Amino acid sequence: MKKYGIIGCGMMGLEHIENINLLEGAMVHTVYDPVAELAKLAAVRAGGAVIRSSIEQLVADPDLDAIVIVSPNFLHVDQLEIIASHATLPILCEKPLYTDPGQVDRLARFEKSYGAPVWVAMEYRYMPPIAKLIEQCDAVTGGVKMLSIREHRFPFLPKIGNWNRFSENTGGTMVEKCCHFFDLMRLITGAEPIRVSATAGQAVNHLAERYEGRTPDIWDSGYVLFDFDNGARAMLELCMFADGSQWNEEISAVGAKGKIECRLPGPHRFWPAGIDLIPQLTTAPRSPKNPVTIDVPIDETLLMAGDHHGSTFYQHERFLDVVRGEAKVEVTLTDGRRAVEMGLAAQTAATDHCVIDL
Repeated sequence: MKKYGIIGCGMMGLEHIENINLLEGAMVHTVYDPVAELAKLAAVRAGGAVIRSSIEQLVADPDLDAIVIVSPNFLHVDQLEIIASHATLPILCEKPLYTDPGQVDRLARFEKSYGAPVWVAMEYRYMPPIAKLIEQCDAVTGGVKMLSIREHRFPFLPKIGNWNRFSENTGGTMVEKCCHFFDLMRLITGAEPIRVSATAGQAVNHLAERYEGRTPDIWDSGYVLFDFDNGARAMLELCMFADGSQWNEEISAVGAKGKIECRLPGPHRFWPAGIDLIPQLTTAPRSPKNPVTIDVPIDETLLMAGDHHGSTFYQHERFLDVVRGEAKVEVTLTDGRRAVEMGLAAQTAATDHCVIDL
């Protein structure tokens, strides 16, 4: 039985715990959060985990086999360094990997010296409809030339201390929210971005909120366009005041042979009782013209274990294989770093009204 330590016991920390609970051969052994009530709740959800009073105390536990970082974004680099100074254990670190360009050199030193696997949590890769799109994409399209990702969703949820209301803590919306999509762009196109333009801002959400006299500055909408080094182009359309949309995410990839797209509803718990929306996947070859749409249902147990269509569970299945020494990391520090680089560049392009070469 592999024993995990959890750093950060907020909403997403609980989702990680619920999904680790579903794994065969893994358990949450110890938890840490500076908010005592959150740590107590997480310990109960984990079936009686030990509560630690500091990260250092958690990491020093000789029984641990792996660590999962689920803390606020701006703490990730600090906590990776703390872990490295006390232990060498496999780590799953929530996205975004970092929030400030000034942290890049520190991450490079960490990566060079750390002797255990580190997996960056990009759950969207493992949502079943998106995973099917990724698997079939090249065969259906003949090679992606155009990729479009649209997320029409609800606003940012409340977090402890309202830390996610300010870009200085999150890295900004293009980093905090959209690094998932920039990761998907690299993965689906099989290429690296060379140029970005963007228009984005704060149009509707959080404008009436005040925290210690400050108004939140996180963006809620925008368009981002990337050129890739293989000639592909990709676009993100983000709207975070589209709560009533049938589909939260719609991803479309097109090439010379055809088109493939998937559609996903928002989290199950946000829909009224009796409304059951099932994700879809459509393949549409150019010749012969015969679009086919299939449902991609998600296991009910996994729907109840979090807000990400079962992807947290499937991610943890693969990470457990890494912890056992039976597989390699699928989402590397390089992947995590590149997704943040793209987000930071998109924010600069939108703020400065310019095109940025990467």
